Amino acid sequence: MSETGTEKRIVQRGLWFEEYELGAIYEHRPGRTITEADNTLFTTQTMNTQALHLDAAYAAETSFGERLVNSMFTLSTIVGLSVAQLTQGTIVANLGFSEVSFPKPLFHGDTLYAETKILDKRESKSRPGEGIVTLEHTGRNQHGDIVAVAVRKTLVRKKPTS
Repeated sequence: MSETGTEKRIVQRGLWFEEYELGAIYEHRPGRTITEADNTLFTTQTMNTQALHLDAAYAAETSFGERLVNSMFTLSTIVGLSVAQLTQGTIVANLGFSEVSFPKPLFHGDTLYAETKILDKRESKSRPGEGIVTLEHTGRNQHGDIVAVAVRKTLVRKKPTS
């Protein structure tokens, strides 16, 4: 801190409702390389006993030839990758997901990258000072293949007046 104490301080935050631009695509970096430990921990913590995620011998006999990353981990991660840039400290609530799909599998060792397109926004009719923003999250692996898409509605704060 300087002796005058006049430094400008900027706190990392997401976007206020007014700052979302329809059609804009936000690329969230860095990506996240998914490990076997990540997948096993998430899968067991959520009580998912699906052999495709946990049993290497079983998964080797499937058309994939190896274990798959749990799709709920993939979904959680693409949303998580967007938080610092879009919703950190500005979101009120997650209102729901729609149109969730996983067009290609994700495997241990793959790196997941996320991007978010702003599909819609409107002021809340019942909550002054807040608005509803519709986001389309897309996850891609290191080859650019789409591995997840999810449309999500969020309730976001408007910029404070003071």
